[in-house]
Amino acid sequence: MSMILSASVVRVRDGLPLSASTDYDQSTGMQECRKYFKMLSKKLSQLPDRCTLKTGQYNINFISSLGVSYMMLCTENYPSVLAFCFLDELQKEFITTYNMMKTNTAIRPYCFIEFDNFIQRTKQRYNNTRSLSTKMNLADMQTEIKLRPPYQISVSELGSTNGFSHIPVGEYKGTGKISAAPHQRLEPVTLPGIVSFVLSLLCGALNLIRGFHAIESLLQNEGEDFSYVIAFFLGTAACLYQCYLFVYYTGWRNAKSFLTFGLICLCNMYLYELRNLWQLFFHVTVGAFSTLQIRLRQPQGKSPDYNV
Repeated sequence: MSMILSASVVRVRDGLPLSASTDYDQSTGMQECRKYFKMLSKKLSQLPDRCTLKTGQYNINFISSLGVSYMMLCTENYPSVLAFCFLDELQKEFITTYNMMKTNTAIRPYCFIEFDNFIQRTKQRYNNTRSLSTKMNLADMQTEIKLRPPYQISVSELGSTNGFSHIPVGEYKGTGKISAAPHQRLEPVTLPGIVSFVLSLLCGALNLIRGFHAIESLLQNEGEDFSYVIAFFLGTAACLYQCYLFVYYTGWRNAKSFLTFGLICLCNMYLYELRNLWQLFFHVTVGAFSTLQIRLRQPQGKSPDYNV
C-alpha cells in the first residue's frame, strides 16, 4: 500500500528539527530511514531546493524554502506529484503560521511541535487519495516536476566520508546547473549588519591612509620601521576581507572570520606605539562586531517556485 509514513520540518542552516510527525513504527527499515533524515538535515544547505533519496522500499523527499526544509518519508510507489504537493502544502501552512524571526532564533529542538497537528491531518488526507479535493492543481505540479525533476541523491553519496561535498556541481535535472555552496545566497541583511559593513570599510580606509603616510615618512626618514607599513596594509586587507565574508558565502566562512579578526588584533597590537587606546579600542571593537555579524548571517534556503 502506497502511503506517507512521516514528515518533519528542519532549519536549513544547522539542521535543527523544528517540528515532526509523531510516528510509532519501530521497524528496522523505519529506523534506518530516520538515520538518513538526520544525515540529510546536516547537509541541506549544500543541496538543491528539491531532492529525492531512494532507500530501497522507501523514498525521502524534501523541499527547502526561506531557510526551512520540509521532509517526508513515503513508500517507494507513492506518486512523486502527490509527495511534493504534500510538502508544498506543509510549506505554505508553516510560512503562514510562523514568521522567519521565530524560526531563525529558535534554539530548542521541536519548539514548533504543535505544527504536528497540521502534519497529521494533511498526512491522513494524502494517504486517502479519494479525500483529496480538487483545490490542488495536480496537472501544474506534474508539469513542474517534468520541467524541473527533483535532484536524485544516492545512498552512496549520502554515506561518503566527506558528506555531499562530492555531489557533482553539474546537472540538476530540468534546471541545467545547480549552484555550488560557495555561491549560495545568504539571509537578508539586517541593520546591524549594514552598520558593521560600513564600519569595516571605514577601518580599512583609515588603515590604508595611515599606510601611505607611513610610506611617506619612510621615504623622508631612513630610520623609520618598514614593518609598520606592512601592519597597516595587512589591517586594510583584513577589514576588506571581513566585508567580503559578510556579503558572500564561502567554505569555512566562520573560521575565516575568526582568523581575520585575530589578524586585526595582531596588527593593532603591533601598532600600539602609533595609536592611542581609543583608536585601538575602535578598530578591535569593529573587528569583533563584524565577526559577530558574519556569524549571524547564515546561508538561506532557495525558494521553490511551485505552481500549486
